[in-house]
Amino acid sequence: MSLNTLKETLKRCTTPNFSSSLSQTLISEGSSPLVPIQRKPPKSSLSQQIQRLQDPLLLPIGRQCEKIETLEEVVVEDEVGRKGEDDGGHGDGDGDGDGDGGIPMFRFRDRREPVSSSSHFDATGPFEPLILSSPGEAPVVQVPASINCRLLEHQRKGVRFLYDLYKDNHGGVLGDDMGLGKTIQTIAFLAAVIGNDVETSAFKMSKADDLNKKGPVLVVCPTSVIHNWEDEFSKWGNLSVAVYHGSNRDLVLERLGVHDIQVLITSFDTFRIHGSILSGVDWEIVIVDEAHRLKNEKSKLYQACVEIKTRKRFGLTGTIMQNKIMELFNLFDWVAPGSLGTREHFREFYDEPLKHGQRSSAPERFVQVAEKRKLHLVSVLESYLLRRTKEETIGHLMMGKEDNVVFCAMSELQKRVYGRMLQLPDIQCLINKELPCSCGSPLTQVECCKRTVPDGVIWRYLHRDNPDGCDSCPFCLVLPCLVKLQQISNHLELIKPNPKDDLEKQRKDAEFASAVFGSDIGLVGGNSQNESFMGLSEVEHCGKMRALERLLLSWVSYGDKVLLFSYSVRMLDILEKFLIRKGCSFSRLDGSTPSSSRQPLVDDFNSSPSKQVFLISTRAGGLGLNLISANRVVIFDPNWNPAQDLQAQDRSFRYGQKRRVIVFRLLAAGSLEELVYSRQVYKQQLSNIAVSGKMEKRYFEGVQDCKEYQGELFGICNLFRDLSDKLFTSEIIELNEKCERQSGHGVDKREDRSIIGKTILSKSEIVETDGMDISHKNNPLLQDLGIVYAHRNEDILNYGPTLQQKRHITASETDTVKPQSRPSGKRKADEASRTGVKEVSSIKKQKKTQYTLLAQFMGMEEIEFSKWLLSASQVEREKVLRDYKKEKEK
Repeated sequence: MSLNTLKETLKRCTTPNFSSSLSQTLISEGSSPLVPIQRKPPKSSLSQQIQRLQDPLLLPIGRQCEKIETLEEVVVEDEVGRKGEDDGGHGDGDGDGDGDGGIPMFRFRDRREPVSSSSHFDATGPFEPLILSSPGEAPVVQVPASINCRLLEHQRKGVRFLYDLYKDNHGGVLGDDMGLGKTIQTIAFLAAVIGNDVETSAFKMSKADDLNKKGPVLVVCPTSVIHNWEDEFSKWGNLSVAVYHGSNRDLVLERLGVHDIQVLITSFDTFRIHGSILSGVDWEIVIVDEAHRLKNEKSKLYQACVEIKTRKRFGLTGTIMQNKIMELFNLFDWVAPGSLGTREHFREFYDEPLKHGQRSSAPERFVQVAEKRKLHLVSVLESYLLRRTKEETIGHLMMGKEDNVVFCAMSELQKRVYGRMLQLPDIQCLINKELPCSCGSPLTQVECCKRTVPDGVIWRYLHRDNPDGCDSCPFCLVLPCLVKLQQISNHLELIKPNPKDDLEKQRKDAEFASAVFGSDIGLVGGNSQNESFMGLSEVEHCGKMRALERLLLSWVSYGDKVLLFSYSVRMLDILEKFLIRKGCSFSRLDGSTPSSSRQPLVDDFNSSPSKQVFLISTRAGGLGLNLISANRVVIFDPNWNPAQDLQAQDRSFRYGQKRRVIVFRLLAAGSLEELVYSRQVYKQQLSNIAVSGKMEKRYFEGVQDCKEYQGELFGICNLFRDLSDKLFTSEIIELNEKCERQSGHGVDKREDRSIIGKTILSKSEIVETDGMDISHKNNPLLQDLGIVYAHRNEDILNYGPTLQQKRHITASETDTVKPQSRPSGKRKADEASRTGVKEVSSIKKQKKTQYTLLAQFMGMEEIEFSKWLLSASQVEREKVLRDYKKEKEK
């Protein structure tokens, strides 16, 4: 018996994967292997996610029944006859239907043994250098073979992009999604430009002469990833690297002076303080990691970076724009000064038209101008920006991500406390600031008698040393009041005194707690911090924890691993007691966790099957953590900055993840958190429009930084609006769908859009929701969990494809000052890509037509049919599909 035969005999018996076995068979027969079809995993609704709670005996513990295709996907894909398009969910390649016209099938697998979707993909290339320089150019610039063989194809393109900018004596931004290897691409680029790896002695001599003329490289990054950069340089490059941080700064400067260092790594804080010293060095290249930190031109960090003399400035960031379009100007004016014109020109020509064109009731001419300016901006940014997403690059290597936004009902006690908070004198002063003063003066209240709030609990504490108030009164109350409202939305224990605070603040917090708890103070154990383990871990008075309790039970029983994020350390303390009470094995990381202990915690969680939950502070765990063993992510409290929540999600959804990641953002329905999420959507839409040229639905009437159009999003009155009996987010989405339906029938939609922000539907007025929302009235299962409604974030954002392939800048745009162009010249349009966009658009139209036909077969409108799909059982859906096909065959 041969050795190979013996090995095969001793192998454990497993159920073979059809596609893998077929591929291996073809290889063994000498044929070329099948090229795998890139597909996206099926999308599931929230009700499907928790349906297994009602069927505990459906599967044994540790196994899951995953639905491969839903009715809507089967109908559309079956009629069109294609797979792998961007619309809807699709099979994951492990099997299709059973041959009976696409009736959904189920697949079983052990969730404690993750199955990789990329087992048949080879992430390494040939062992040969990557030539960056042009043919005949001397010396030859190349990425060493030892590095190139480990790069993915999109990373090689990123290295070429950086080198093209460098060769043209310009900077730029590598704006890939988080987790696509921006650090590795940068190191590969540096290894080619200043590295020590050479192939021939002749090249070595020319390279050495060239190095004597070049200065060192400066890398500025967050403190939390300094050691990550150092480790990556040691793994990938052969460069002399030093860290300018801590007590060894003087020694590092001495080495830098004698040219003993090729790469210097420092932190943002260190560079902000010692920037004048470092700016005196003649740097060859400057690289800023997490370059969105340069968004504020008035910050000391930005001003320090501007002093750097080199023109070869490179920014690395996955979130190019976070809050405002003007952040784009600040970033690109640093990497390529003058590329976007002057600040005022950018504001007038790009910022204002794009914001007002996105307004829900904007006139058609505003929308058209915004469309032209958007295309023009994207064409300019293309020369300095390379932006790729996971779906475009490694989507075929991953199982996909689903981002669910879950609106949890606050407990009755939370609602009463929230209402009392809005009635406090501090907030009432802000709400009524523009009303006429009651003293008979022609001035408003904020200009007359109500500028100060002596009877306010929060105001008295803030001005304990200044009874006459401050120059910004009463607007100094806005931030403290917002913090209190967010605490009430998350957990009532958070508004009680913190023993770690000073005694005066504890007395203030106790007085505030007594005021908002009122007659319910006995239900929460008084106005002092609850020391009872059972009291803190109880979910009765916390709407989010009630929903989390049932969801967590489902995930743990099926072998899922969970990341649980919160920005509040006190909230993490409460959740920790909750997990202990539920018997969950967990790890925890927050700001108090030493840097030396963080990576061991991550490694232990990734390798240990017994670890079920990882508690993480959003602030401490935003960068540098790779937690790919988790496939469920819960964001307990939203952040005003959408990038914070996206970074939290990408701790799990990154290269190497072998399971589908499902995200749950928990929001308190009817609270300030709904407005926080709406502003997140607004900011992300502006980012998609300005950076990628995407089409986005126009949901909101409000315009950022415009007092005339504050709409439903901006202004103090919106911040402190009582939404306890409203469906704020659901109403905005439904009104948008209604306007689009009317516009399709020739009705002017501006009349209906104009009421957004003025009228909010109450819960009693909304009986059903559309295809994106899930109403608790139609879903008893969700009602039992305390979930009001939910939708997928990807259904709200990314409404249309990127328009980079459709840019046609007309002669009418010559009224603008032409921004400075890169010396490299013009880029030719890619005709093949344009053709692909048209094909995708054609496929989408066909899918839409087939979906309409199915709705007509049911005798329903499309929206009504979508609602029916949400409430129908699986058996009912399959029956409709079979009847439709039989009718069509006739």
